[in-house]
Amino acid sequence: MAVVAPFRGVRYNPEKIERLEDVVTPPYDVISTDDEKKLLQKNPYSMINLDLRNISQGTTEDDGRYEQARARFQSWQDENVLIRDEQPAIYLYYIDYNHPGGKRLTRKGIVSLVGLAEFAEGIVKPHEKTFAGVIRDRVQLMETCKAQFSQIFSIYADQEQEIISNLEKVREAEPILQIDDQNANTHTLWRVTDKEALEFVHRFFIDKPVYIADGHHRYTTSLDCRRRALAADPNLPVDHPCNYIMMYLCACEDPGLSVLPTHRLVRQPGSMSGDQLQERMQQGMSVTEIKQGSRETLIAEILNRMNEIDTSGGMPAFGVYHPGEDRAFLLRMQDETISDSPSLTDKPEVLQELDVVVLSDLLIQDYLGLSHDQCVKEGLVSYLSDSDVALDEAVKESVLQEAHTPLLFLLNPTKVKQVLKVADSDNIMPHKSTYFYPKIMTGLLLNKLDDEEHIQPLGTEA
Repeated sequence: MAVVAPFRGVRYNPEKIERLEDVVTPPYDVISTDDEKKLLQKNPYSMINLDLRNISQGTTEDDGRYEQARARFQSWQDENVLIRDEQPAIYLYYIDYNHPGGKRLTRKGIVSLVGLAEFAEGIVKPHEKTFAGVIRDRVQLMETCKAQFSQIFSIYADQEQEIISNLEKVREAEPILQIDDQNANTHTLWRVTDKEALEFVHRFFIDKPVYIADGHHRYTTSLDCRRRALAADPNLPVDHPCNYIMMYLCACEDPGLSVLPTHRLVRQPGSMSGDQLQERMQQGMSVTEIKQGSRETLIAEILNRMNEIDTSGGMPAFGVYHPGEDRAFLLRMQDETISDSPSLTDKPEVLQELDVVVLSDLLIQDYLGLSHDQCVKEGLVSYLSDSDVALDEAVKESVLQEAHTPLLFLLNPTKVKQVLKVADSDNIMPHKSTYFYPKIMTGLLLNKLDDEEHIQPLGTEA
């Protein structure tokens, strides 16, 4: 199924850039306006100057910034600030990181090219919806700069960890780079150019699909760029670079693969008391109020109980905190709730017991009376992965906000096997259903789209 190929990665020249930490960035879609200013101040060669932050979710006007990015990309190559490896390679990319749960873990993956395939082909499988405004912006950037500046994060099945174990044996002795990010996570890259190893990777993926974990918009962008290239030249060679996309691939069985929850801060219009909240939730939830202790203690207790329920294989469980009254509730879905709820029974079975679906379609839409469209148009929902940050935001809004009642809903993380199951069934999860942690850094490797180049899946040079 999937066609995996080595490539000649573009990267920062260590002789020109002494501190990679000052030029690499998080993915463009998590960079705020304030973050952008700080990144620009660090170093004029920051990746934020190439992989531009998306400034328009609706319409995108070309104010010259795409052409400016293209000119920078070319001049940085001319100055040897960016260099390109001479030989095609597959890159081992490891991240040693601190899990929010307290453990130190290592996530192991590879960076390579993967042949583009329409979603209907079942080779590359999505699980999230994409938005046209974001894609238009990314298409203009990619077509103007003739490059892919960041990697798609995808997962695949490898029960025996064959890919990593084989490549570890033949990787270069020294990594080509190693940096620590702002969260004290260590990112390390090694090159693998061994012909037999590259052939093994190619054969391994021939009968396997890959699943997008993070980067649906970037993947759809590449599909759009390829369609446009084919429209301009119907005889476009199959080995043309626009038929491939740069991916980070991690086995779904990798012990370092982590998915974090994305909690929801809901702004209920008007005034709602804790008693009214409890009454609403009791329509289909078993509700237990958690009492005594500081607000931090209440949140910690709820999260612990939710985790216990999740680990035991019980029905979906949630927490909800009413900061205005400092009251916390544990919500447990009842067995009959699905059959009694048209919002859930109308959905495919694979989605009915997903925590994020139950929260968005039942708790928020049905019990609170807030439709998806209303939430989007009025900005009634914020998404926060850090429960401490989410708690702080909820408390602040309870003090400052009079027109709404802030309610913090806490979730368990979506399981990797649920992601695969939804993708295999050709269904889509709600927005912000997964947060694969940690994020891949942008700027460690770039992929140049050279019209004169020919991509060779087995690593042989054209």
